[in-house]
Amino acid sequence: MMKTVPVEDSIGNVLCHDMTRIVPGEFKGPAFKKGHIIRQEDIPVLLEIGKEHVYILTLEDGQLHENDAARRIAKAAAGPGITLSGISEGRINMKASPGLLSINVEALERINSIEEVVIATMHNGLQVSTPRDVAGTRVVPLIIDESKIIEVEKICRECGPIVSVKPFRHLKVGIITTGSEVYSGRIKDKFGPVIRKKFDALNSEILSQTFVSDDPEMTREAILKSIDDGAQMVVLTGGMSVDPDDQTPSSIRSTGAEIITYGSPTFPGVMFMLAYLNGVPIVGLPGCVMYYRASIFDLVVPRIVAGERPTRKEIAALGHGGFCAGCDTCHYPLCSFGK
Repeated sequence: MMKTVPVEDSIGNVLCHDMTRIVPGEFKGPAFKKGHIIRQEDIPVLLEIGKEHVYILTLEDGQLHENDAARRIAKAAAGPGITLSGISEGRINMKASPGLLSINVEALERINSIEEVVIATMHNGLQVSTPRDVAGTRVVPLIIDESKIIEVEKICRECGPIVSVKPFRHLKVGIITTGSEVYSGRIKDKFGPVIRKKFDALNSEILSQTFVSDDPEMTREAILKSIDDGAQMVVLTGGMSVDPDDQTPSSIRSTGAEIITYGSPTFPGVMFMLAYLNGVPIVGLPGCVMYYRASIFDLVVPRIVAGERPTRKEIAALGHGGFCAGCDTCHYPLCSFGK
């Protein structure tokens, strides 16, 4: 696979190691990197750095250079919402457009079980607000058997894309703010602006905000009216704890909605309710959403906006990773919360 060739005869061949160039006091580094395919214009530079002969690679049938292997893996693994970077040192990154990052974890593990093949991703379910790199791939050796890449491509065909993005739908959201203290005007609503900002980041709009007292029937009627007015999601704030006058959960139940969960194994976010009424999600948000940058809202609501329907089992699984570390400076989503 490796042989020595005069520089003048090396055009079109692949270097098997870095070529260092030194300019005293100015530069020291690779003039050409391992894997570089030698071109006509490279010959004077190689001679200038003292290379009259070079070590090159010769590929046999059924072998692939690392760059070609990475391109094929990336093309097979990338799905909707993913664009590919250029190649650098045998590696290609995958960039996500805004939306919900979707990783086929089982297929990813199958691919990484193939010797000398590597794909690394960020966590499944990541909310991507602006385009960013979320995955990368390469192979370990400079030359790899093509059969391994064919196996990767087969897995991707069978399982669908490994890395993709589910775009956030443009939903019309109805907010219902409960609590006699806000309804009567004794205190100013501080929850609404927080919710508006969060839904703005999810490509959704607030259709209306309705203020109600602690009367369960009044809250029930507000939920039904919001849906009748065209809300594709209803969000209730306030009245979610266990105090006697916190009646929001019972109001949601009284609509006849299917209750997915009341309670979530997350800190912050325990007093959370998710229900569906004729396909419309109804979300009861605990007060912590107003104070914490990251909470149960950020773990569940983006999934709903992206078209998913979280199950009770999936919400129960949030307990592993559902304890916020309470860092002085919040780095969510680049942290362990919800992972």
